[in-house]
Amino acid sequence: MSMPRPAPRARPLIALPQRYAATTSALRYAAVVTARALADAVFRAGGEPFMMHPGPPDEAADRLARCAGLLLPGGGDVAPWRYAADADVHGAVYDVDDAQDEFDLALARCALSRGLPTLAVCRGMQVVNVALGGTLRQDMGGPAAEHRHKVHGVRVAAGSVVARALGAVRTDVSCYHHQCVEAPGRGLRATAWATDGTVEALELPGGRGWFAAVQWHPEDTAAVDGGQQGLFGGLVGAAGVWAGRGARAG
Repeated sequence: MSMPRPAPRARPLIALPQRYAATTSALRYAAVVTARALADAVFRAGGEPFMMHPGPPDEAADRLARCAGLLLPGGGDVAPWRYAADADVHGAVYDVDDAQDEFDLALARCALSRGLPTLAVCRGMQVVNVALGGTLRQDMGGPAAEHRHKVHGVRVAAGSVVARALGAVRTDVSCYHHQCVEAPGRGLRATAWATDGTVEALELPGGRGWFAAVQWHPEDTAAVDGGQQGLFGGLVGAAGVWAGRGARAG
């Protein structure tokens, strides 16, 4: 007599806010989109990507309550007035969308206040920094200085959340950004740096839950690089613990 199979473990739900797109090749109209590489990395790690449609910021907390983790993805630039009200807008700033900013900032603030496991990628890291009162450099100095379409080395602080997830204190990363962190927000600490001094990771040592923010795009190589996939594994692992606590409380 065969033994019954154990029930498969439920995948923790990871909120992945979508991005507005003016056009896409497969659709006739404007769209909301998610990078497949991000969703694949979450799924590979054992999570269930929840494609969250951008909506009113005052609904973000209630909508996030059903999730066990948050992945803040890349995208266009954060509006400069949100972190430097008296600054002129640099000519390189692009794809600013106030509705997207408001929703992402609301998600970030809610997740951090609850201690919800959170991984922030590229723009996502900048959103968290702005949400906590930090500032950004609107442009890193043009094509010769920006990290766009580049792979470069990064040094990571030993013992940090990012180092533990990567399993290394030095790694090569895939980058696409022309802005970067200027002054870290409240409680944030830089834990990775490019050779030119650019902050490449932020963490919250005094935070309530698992949190990591990276300026690069780990999803670009996660399918073939266990270290980069480890960042998604860290998020989903912490989300599984969060989900388990909720199930026990219920």
